[in-house]
Amino acid sequence: MVLLQLVDLDPDLAALRPLGPFFALRRPPGGPGDPTPALPTLARAYRVPPGKAAPETPGEAAPDASEEEAPDAHGDPLSFRVRKVTRALRAPEERIGASVAQQGLAARLWSVTLGCAVLYGSLPELAPDLLRWDPDASAPDDLWLTEVRARPGDAATVAATVLGGHLEPLHAALRARHRIAPGLLRGNSASALAGAGRLLEAWAQANGRPDAAARARTLTAELFTHPLLARTGTLTGTAFRRRSCCLYYRVPGGGVCGDCCFTRQPCSSPRAPRG
Repeated sequence: MVLLQLVDLDPDLAALRPLGPFFALRRPPGGPGDPTPALPTLARAYRVPPGKAAPETPGEAAPDASEEEAPDAHGDPLSFRVRKVTRALRAPEERIGASVAQQGLAARLWSVTLGCAVLYGSLPELAPDLLRWDPDASAPDDLWLTEVRARPGDAATVAATVLGGHLEPLHAALRARHRIAPGLLRGNSASALAGAGRLLEAWAQANGRPDAAARARTLTAELFTHPLLARTGTLTGTAFRRRSCCLYYRVPGGGVCGDCCFTRQPCSSPRAPRG
């Protein structure tokens, strides 16, 4: 059994900084020059455009966002981010950019919550309306937490925070805009979780924190029993093999990821696997 010592959340969540940019959360300075009021919240990013909805089954066609006028960053921050990522990758389809953008945001959210749960024993309240996001920033995603309110750091709270509070609304918003399968998005979420857990455990081991390393592994494994993640792949220790593909192999010069369902790069076709 892993005994976890609870540590009070500090206002700046300073314990996350040594873990690297995927784990750290920025805090608004307040006063003149504070950039956060101009940034959209993640709650705004997850909005489904009026008149659209995610298709009921993977075989149905979602609206194609590429047919619409390009949005500004804050008018439709999610579509703006997807297009930014698509251009940066030189991807032939926006759904590839959507997949990569979603996995990047999922990695940030899992990293922050796992880091807090392991190092503090509790989480800050991470509701989408408390997190501001710069969709025009470089990777990793630029997230600002407007206030720190403590919540429990158990697996159920972590799952409710990330899956229920963020990733499922994000998936619905993406599928309302792009032809992308739910299995692919959940596979991305699982891959991001496995990666965050692996990095956190490695950091803890390298810094003489066997208690934190054990907690990171135990918490990650427990999260993979959640119904939304349990069938996404196989977690063996810190290694994960997913049952879907994120489509990165279709990026010019791309290949298969280390946890991909493919063991070698498949031949690209006009219609990529739907995950």
